[in-house]
Amino acid sequence: MAEHAGEHDSVVETVKEKITEKFHSHDSSSSDSDDDSKDKKPSSKDIKAKIYRLFGREKPVHKVLGGGKPADVFLWRDKKISASVLGVVTAIWVLFELLEYHLLTLVCHILILALAVLFLWSNASTFINKSPPQFPEVILPEDIVLGVASALRIEVNRALAALREIASGRDLKKFLAVIAGLWVFSILGSCCNFLTLFYISFILLHTVPVLYEKYEDQVDSFAEKAEAEIKKQYAVFNAKVLSKIPRGPLKDKKFV
Repeated sequence: MAEHAGEHDSVVETVKEKITEKFHSHDSSSSDSDDDSKDKKPSSKDIKAKIYRLFGREKPVHKVLGGGKPADVFLWRDKKISASVLGVVTAIWVLFELLEYHLLTLVCHILILALAVLFLWSNASTFINKSPPQFPEVILPEDIVLGVASALRIEVNRALAALREIASGRDLKKFLAVIAGLWVFSILGSCCNFLTLFYISFILLHTVPVLYEKYEDQVDSFAEKAEAEIKKQYAVFNAKVLSKIPRGPLKDKKFV
């Protein structure tokens, strides 16, 4: 009986060992398969890196435009406000450009009308037995003026530093791009005045970003092909023309 009981215990132990081995092998295989699937599954960063965006953009269009209310206006988040701003700018352009109204004349006429209305209103109150209206005192805050001046100074210094970097001759591609851009602006300046150019730029800001946001994938795909073709043509131009232009040393020369 003792031998029979010992054999029964040994059989039970072997069965338990086989069951545990099967469970361990199943867990290891499932963990390996999970690891393999995780390794094979591309991460979101890899997917974003593969997608081409215009000008190397990584942020949404709303963030590129600075975010906040100006971006909401340009992207027509609130159609009433965007339409109102566009209508006001269009009215100003029509007033000064088409009707040939001058800014100084307009300011003087507005001041004449405002002063006349306020003067008549304050004098008419004495005839109707009412106290004259108390007009609010308008004072321009100092902190706002200093803030605008500081922001303007920072932007001007940044532009001057960028121009100095371009003029140093270290990046020929950027130099040629800036020269081409200034040349295009000079042609536009000869065709129309500053107000018309500003109005055209404002119209483009109200149309191009919202259209690009709507057809973002199609535009980026076309831009990727166009950029590849431009790089190809630039490589040919660099090999045939730019590489043959003699260049001086980039280091600053010391004059005695």
